[in-house]
Amino acid sequence: MWRARLDPPWALAGWRDAARTALRAGVPPEAIDWDARGDGLLGSTPLAEAPPLQDAPSVPGGFIALAEAVLAHRDPHRHALLYRLLWRLTRGEPGLLAHDTDPDMRRARQLEKAVRRDVHKMHAFVRFREVPGEANAFVAWYEPDHFIVDLAAPFFMRRFAGMRWAILTPDRRAVWDGQAMTLGEGGDRDDVPTGDAGEALWRRYYASIFNPARLNTKAMRAEMPARFWKHLPEARELPQLVRGASARVDAMVARAPVPPRRIIPAPVVPDPSAGGDLDALRAAVRGCRACPLWRPATQAVAGVGPRDSRIVVVGEQPGDEEDLRGEPFTGPAGRLLDRAFADAGLDRASAYLTNAVKHFKFELRGKRRLHVRANAAEQSACRGWLERELALVRPERIVCLGATAATAVMGRGFALMRERGRWHRAADGTPVLATVHPAWVLRQPVGQSEDAYASLVADLARVAAALAGDGPTAASVATDVAG
Repeated sequence: MWRARLDPPWALAGWRDAARTALRAGVPPEAIDWDARGDGLLGSTPLAEAPPLQDAPSVPGGFIALAEAVLAHRDPHRHALLYRLLWRLTRGEPGLLAHDTDPDMRRARQLEKAVRRDVHKMHAFVRFREVPGEANAFVAWYEPDHFIVDLAAPFFMRRFAGMRWAILTPDRRAVWDGQAMTLGEGGDRDDVPTGDAGEALWRRYYASIFNPARLNTKAMRAEMPARFWKHLPEARELPQLVRGASARVDAMVARAPVPPRRIIPAPVVPDPSAGGDLDALRAAVRGCRACPLWRPATQAVAGVGPRDSRIVVVGEQPGDEEDLRGEPFTGPAGRLLDRAFADAGLDRASAYLTNAVKHFKFELRGKRRLHVRANAAEQSACRGWLERELALVRPERIVCLGATAATAVMGRGFALMRERGRWHRAADGTPVLATVHPAWVLRQPVGQSEDAYASLVADLARVAAALAGDGPTAASVATDVAG
């Protein structure tokens, strides 16, 4: 038996090093004790002493994102589960990540979902309080279910970049000094003030936006469980607001109707003459109010990738997970795209990924937010952002995933299913290849999904060939267009 000790047990780097050592030594999953406590089983040897017998094999990029989330869960068996998946991925099951019915994959997705939800709750329920005697300094206490501070803290760094703050939890702390963030050991509840001057204002604000006509205590407790209330100043108002809801609704019904006012948000569009910085553009995208989609969405999702990317991959619009995480292609379609990229010989890390529409459009179906396609006006409102991204990156090739993306780049009237997999040229002359969106592949019925996936990989392989110098030339593009 071999034993692995990880400190801290949720760190991706430590687990990845241990797993790579085990793979190189050919150590099977059942021969490793991943228990992070004590000295392990009698007679076990530290995994670091395992002799390398082979090179560590490569793994799909989507596995790293999955591992990062699963490691943050408190499940004591998560390290063994991940290594078992890694072992299978590198021992004859390269497509395992797409098999959500597999018991190991199903358990891993359950842990990942729990962690993502916990991160979302932390984003929603952290409440900062002023540090007495210090200017522009704030601190918050929070008690997450899992080890999520490392995953959740970057959100606060972006959202509150102009102030100095610290978030303390029992296991971990995050500190932002206005320039850099540091992560360290957990803190104590007594290190955080119990209130500040702004708390009364926040409570009044919450009371003013409370809508008694839409009160649903069951849904409220599901979205904001009672265990969070002790750290939320607005929760002190809830009992009184709930008790008075019925009387307030009766008063609202008795009042004379008032015609609704049409609210037209002031458009915020990209200025083609403004700077050449992708970071500045991403910040501007987050403030976009050019169409109503910003209201229900969590945040705008700007593109990500290197400034010198040779290809720009344009999707349609963010999904549920992308809306929560603030990055494109991080949901099920993104994981399928990772797999397709790898099978086609493309490196996702070197590509710039973005969407034609920057906000998540959805409709509620119970507790689920279901994707709804953006209409023509909403697509048009976002077109300037995409044009600015393309102008800054100046890619050699553009890949459009789905009809919305193809229309944004090639214009109205572009027939995706007729023209997919062929090279065209954008208005500025950049070669463009359009293909189906990975979400379309996921929607195909059993028996057709494998063919749909294979056709997506074949289209992406043409992009890989082009980047390798095997096309397209001006003549080949003209041949494609001519049919």
